[in-house]
Amino acid sequence: MLALENTALPEIIDGLPNISGWEAEVLSVVNNDAPVFLPTTNIKLENVKAVFAIALHMHQPTIPALSSGELISNLQYMFAHPHTGDNHNAGAFAWCYSRMGEFIPELVSQGCNPRVMLDYSGNLLWGLRQMGRDDVLDHLQQITCDSTYQPYVEWLGTMWGHAVVPSTPIQDIKLHILAWQQHFAAIFGWEALARVKGFSPPEMHLPNHPDILFEFVKALKECGYRWLLVQEHSVETINGQPLIDKHLPHRLIARNSQGETMSIIALIKTQGSDTKLVGQMQPYYEAKTLSKLRLGNVEIPPIVSQIGDGENGGVMMNEFPSAFKQAWWDMVNNGGGKSGVVGVCGTEYLELIEAAGCQVADFPACQPIGQHQIWQRVSSDNYQPEAVENAIQEIKQVNPNFHVEGASWTNHISWVKGYENVLSPMYELSNLFHQKFDNLLLEGDSSITKQVDYRQALLYNILLQTSCFRYWGQGTWTDYARDIYQRGQHLLSSF
Repeated sequence: MLALENTALPEIIDGLPNISGWEAEVLSVVNNDAPVFLPTTNIKLENVKAVFAIALHMHQPTIPALSSGELISNLQYMFAHPHTGDNHNAGAFAWCYSRMGEFIPELVSQGCNPRVMLDYSGNLLWGLRQMGRDDVLDHLQQITCDSTYQPYVEWLGTMWGHAVVPSTPIQDIKLHILAWQQHFAAIFGWEALARVKGFSPPEMHLPNHPDILFEFVKALKECGYRWLLVQEHSVETINGQPLIDKHLPHRLIARNSQGETMSIIALIKTQGSDTKLVGQMQPYYEAKTLSKLRLGNVEIPPIVSQIGDGENGGVMMNEFPSAFKQAWWDMVNNGGGKSGVVGVCGTEYLELIEAAGCQVADFPACQPIGQHQIWQRVSSDNYQPEAVENAIQEIKQVNPNFHVEGASWTNHISWVKGYENVLSPMYELSNLFHQKFDNLLLEGDSSITKQVDYRQALLYNILLQTSCFRYWGQGTWTDYARDIYQRGQHLLSSF
């Protein structure tokens, strides 16, 4: 990375976010094993009985909403149409995207020991710059890059276009991951990117199809990620039971239909999806009820991990600021903020327990929900795609509720059923994109990803996969998806 430290990436190229062209440089920066928090952390495990980690998820989709047809942030549209729906909240949303840049310095100056993890979609980061909200990005820059505040903040990587992984074309998963990493480096620098080791899947949506999960974990590991955040009810033990030790880090096991296996560390997001859990700092109060647990030969503090929307709803807009500050003040009054029950960042926690002697091999294992039923029906000497597919079909006949669409923060929404009018064009555009470019890349022409046509086509491809075009139902949002598809299809057909 030393050769890249003084090589600033352009953030915007030809009016587009910088999401391609420096793939080799990104991979050279992120694939390092250097400790991130261990050299600076002020927490000593022997003084701690339990910890908690909170993450704030921030996202605004990109939509084709101006009369000129320009792609803009939905936040920009909200500001321009304040009397539609809840668009009057646009100003509050913008402040929510910025306010950690105020809260962290304030709390540190008061002698507190705060921690927060941040998950911002690529759409949102680009949209803020498009809108000229440099003030928001400057606030984030300070707590990301200033060594005074950096030990208190951890960024989590994500899919650039806020795509739910299980229904994203497999060949595009790594494109989203790399696009976010490159865009993040362009905004905050290479050194900041080198510190991003945790991953937050959009909608907490974890694939449970063996091949999709395997490719997802493979892409994460190839892109330098050490761990990801996983929803408690989206995983099971290897024997198909609910998790027993949800306050311990786990090994998420990925086995594909060929029998290949790999694993990645998972921190378990506990309980449900209610943003109130973060908004009222429930993870801190839950951690206060816990005591140390044995992992292998070491006693470690358990961790309560939780993520919530950082801006959505009255609790996050209005109650969270005071609850957030009150929790850190309370910790200062009960152990000085460094003992007893304390906040941590995910990577910080994993580095601390590793330094204390924990081995990843001792972490309890888990797998996506429903996979136990699959592997029960596939003989260990018969790993092949046909055997796995047959097993899936057998289970569906016995259990009509079984599916391999993955599991997310909510079980009452399907990201697949009823959205053929979005999914079919999405897969078609992805296929067109790869038909145009894959052979050129295989021939070794890496310069293709620096070209404006490639970047534009990639942008349309990953924008179309944004979850909002399904989450918000049929109508305006599926119309947005159709518009983006038509633009991408026209561009790719004109080459």
